[in-house]
Amino acid sequence: MVAPQRLFVKITRETLPQVKDKYPYIYLERGRLEIDDSSIKWIDAEKNVVPIPVATLNALLLGPGTTVTHEAVKVCAAANCSVCWVGEDSLLFYAAGFLPTSDTRNLRHQLEQASSPDKALVVARRMYARRFPDAELSSKTLKEMMGMEGHRVRALYQQKAEEYGVGWKGRQFVPGKFTLSDTTNQVITSANAALYGIICSAIHAMGYSPHIGFIHSGSPLPFVYDLADLYKEQLSIDLAFYLTKEMAGRYDKNKVSSVFRQRVIDMNLLKMLGDDIPIMLGEKKRAGSRRK
Repeated sequence: MVAPQRLFVKITRETLPQVKDKYPYIYLERGRLEIDDSSIKWIDAEKNVVPIPVATLNALLLGPGTTVTHEAVKVCAAANCSVCWVGEDSLLFYAAGFLPTSDTRNLRHQLEQASSPDKALVVARRMYARRFPDAELSSKTLKEMMGMEGHRVRALYQQKAEEYGVGWKGRQFVPGKFTLSDTTNQVITSANAALYGIICSAIHAMGYSPHIGFIHSGSPLPFVYDLADLYKEQLSIDLAFYLTKEMAGRYDKNKVSSVFRQRVIDMNLLKMLGDDIPIMLGEKKRAGSRRK
């Protein structure tokens, strides 16, 4: 008896879209991710079957109640689609599967910049220059720039609170006690976690490491946090105060997820990451999501 022929066509790196051309992510919970003869499929708690086009996705965010087969993870890796494990509605970012890359040129360049204190400081200044375009940073130390950023963010919180007419008592979040925070803080926490997942996936897909940072330290994903600060004003902070007013102070996870996703698409975050990461690291040419 002849074995049935698999319909799945092997994905090669040459046929994959670049990070900037992909859809940012799909969030899944309470179901099973597996493959059939033609594609990866998602089977939800009500036994609905949904095909998942992993070759055109930047990341799969897997929430509570999710199981995934070994073969499905292999196919995701081959398609350069990162798999991330997150809390309910992406409230917490737990881990991301490492994506193999065709070579290590981008990683080597990142290591070269990070291993030299002088070069690492130059990278940090580029990141802060994005937030302080009119400031003279060439003589600033990392500690001084971090102080400037702290003042900027606190002022930004207050500005957004006044703009949207929302009360604000400061940034507060206790791990494991999400519901104890006020609505604005809940939205910030949720949006930040989803943002970290997207950025972590893009970093892996482009052949860099999330563990080698230039500003943050003492944390598991410093490069993710370095980059996230470039986009939080629109995707987390403004979003949180806007939605607090829209939701009349009552947290609505579906609305938060929907509006956050739309902002990510509208600002074309994946294209920005594809351009910004090499620029921040001082590369002469913009790196794509795949290298040969």
